[in-house]
Amino acid sequence: MIDFSDHLVVVRGGGDIGSGVVWRLRRVGLPVVVLELERPLTIHRTVAYSTAVTAGCIVIDGIEGRRVASPQEAFAMAMRGTVPVLVSPQIPDMDLSVIVDARLAKRNLGTTIDQAPFVVALGPGFSAGAECHAIVETKRGHDLGRVIWEGSAHANTGEPGTIGGASADRVIHAQMDGDLAWDVTFGDVVRHGQVLGEVDGSAVRSKIDGTVRGLLLPGSVTKGLKIADIDPRSDPTAVHRISDKSLSVGGGVLEAILVWLTSAVQ
Repeated sequence: MIDFSDHLVVVRGGGDIGSGVVWRLRRVGLPVVVLELERPLTIHRTVAYSTAVTAGCIVIDGIEGRRVASPQEAFAMAMRGTVPVLVSPQIPDMDLSVIVDARLAKRNLGTTIDQAPFVVALGPGFSAGAECHAIVETKRGHDLGRVIWEGSAHANTGEPGTIGGASADRVIHAQMDGDLAWDVTFGDVVRHGQVLGEVDGSAVRSKIDGTVRGLLLPGSVTKGLKIADIDPRSDPTAVHRISDKSLSVGGGVLEAILVWLTSAVQ
């Protein structure tokens, strides 16, 4: 029997996909620490442990995350079963077993295969066997959540996955540099052309009918930054539940870790 409490997992990036990973791992008893930025770039904040950075805490489908101030506090909290969220651009000095790069930058931001006994990366930008031990596919479709032990994930197409018949139109990017403010909130049902907020007085409008699913934290933004997501399926309750994609990717990470742990004890 493997004692999961002996294997600390550090997840770099507490966005909605990374949080699906965290949730899956905590459900089976693996202790997890989340590393985040001082101002997270998450838009699906209702289902992201990165929200604890600004809110102090968040509960996602029964599993709590809390902001902590130090690696020592993070380690102690993880061992007690709560998910600690630590602002740390770098990997702190901790007794860890697994690193999961869940930042979804579409490129490698510095992850190396020797940073932990087992290193997993999500999506494109990595080579399994060279930069990490395993990759989990994040592209919607037949391979979503599949574990890749050699080679790379599907290349970044630049096009968001299709949900409810909408792809690029559901995602909104900043059209200019400036200060972002919102007039809507999560779960609001909006119409095509409706004003959602503004960047320095310039209106941000929805391009489709749907439910507000993603909103970047108000504040300074740069042109081209993803700032919002409208779900055309118009289910306001869905914004508070972990998505199918996040759970699928989380399942792939869990599979990869279990394969590694099982082979290590044989």
